Amino acid sequence: MRHAMSIEPTPTSIPRASDQETTPSSPCLEIRDLWKSYGDFTALRDISLDIGKGEFVCFLGPSGCGKTTLLRAIAGLDLQTRGVIRQDGRDISVLPASKRDYGIVFQSYALFPNLTIEQNIAFGLENTGRSKADVAARVAELLETVGLSAQAKKYPAHLSGGQQQRIALARAIAISPGLLLLDEPLSALDAKVRVHLRHEIKSLQRKLGVTTIMVTHDQEEALAMADRIVVMNHGVIEQVGSPTEIYRHPKTLFVADFIGETNQFQAKVLPDGQVEIGNSAFCCPTDGFAVGDPTTAVVRPVDIIPHGADAHAVHSLDRPATPQNLIDAEVHEMEFLGMFWRTRLTAPRLGDRPLVADFSVNAVRRLRIETGGVIQVEIPRERLLLYPRGI
Repeated sequence: MRHAMSIEPTPTSIPRASDQETTPSSPCLEIRDLWKSYGDFTALRDISLDIGKGEFVCFLGPSGCGKTTLLRAIAGLDLQTRGVIRQDGRDISVLPASKRDYGIVFQSYALFPNLTIEQNIAFGLENTGRSKADVAARVAELLETVGLSAQAKKYPAHLSGGQQQRIALARAIAISPGLLLLDEPLSALDAKVRVHLRHEIKSLQRKLGVTTIMVTHDQEEALAMADRIVVMNHGVIEQVGSPTEIYRHPKTLFVADFIGETNQFQAKVLPDGQVEIGNSAFCCPTDGFAVGDPTTAVVRPVDIIPHGADAHAVHSLDRPATPQNLIDAEVHEMEFLGMFWRTRLTAPRLGDRPLVADFSVNAVRRLRIETGGVIQVEIPRERLLLYPRGI
């Protein structure tokens, strides 16, 4: 049996594949035209995807989007209704789980409570025909890899949640699987432990070079860990791309709204690269839209630039042209979130919709931004994105 017996942020600078590389050159896993139905309900609809050797890929989406169903189909735990899955060129579409080459870790860890930590890790190895000496050496190596050599004789109940998760990972990779599957492995842990463990998991994955698929509903987790993110919704793939592509260039309104925070405004396309929001014209890319098209305009709070209360005057002295999309706004509310201030603004040019902006602590201090004050803010032209209204 090749699969392991464990079946049952602020984005960081963890090294990963280039953000410019969005398609694998050497697929480890190929999924083609995959569907999964339960009676009249279609959980997965026409899924096609390639995953490259050594990649770390996150399936990301809200509850019920199909991400865990897709992972279970890959694992052979819940066979697809139709479609093809190939691993390293081998058709595994209808193979039972025991005949597939993967290790898997679920949220519950599923460690055997009556076995010590070293016995838990050794469990899958003992069925591979290795000698006791080889098994012991491999267990010792894995314990050192996950930094838990001193815990070898302890039982799972004596370990913290983070330590149990590391043991579950060690057990999953013990038989050197071709594929590592992680189903929300960090969701049962507190926030600080999650941040620490995602670094450890990513570092371990890079060290081993094992192709890894992780299911998560946590956007920050996916942005921090993945080489590529597969965003899913209602059983279909909305977008596949690097974290930078997904965040900065969302292809659909769902992706823009699900990944990070957004301000959304009803808009109408005007001539000359402009849209009408409220009663005012704003510059933005309008490629793909015709004049008069109703759209939804989106800008992220983090992309809004504060200029203080006299940006027009300052910029007219410093350079001939003032920033595009510069508007007057009143600071209605401020919420301190540690690394930045989340600020709610009201702006006559935007009509009756509030504008949420995230300002750095330094910007708030430098510009003396405070509740009740009036400032000017810039909505950068290239960061004001348009989507068909209602889609």
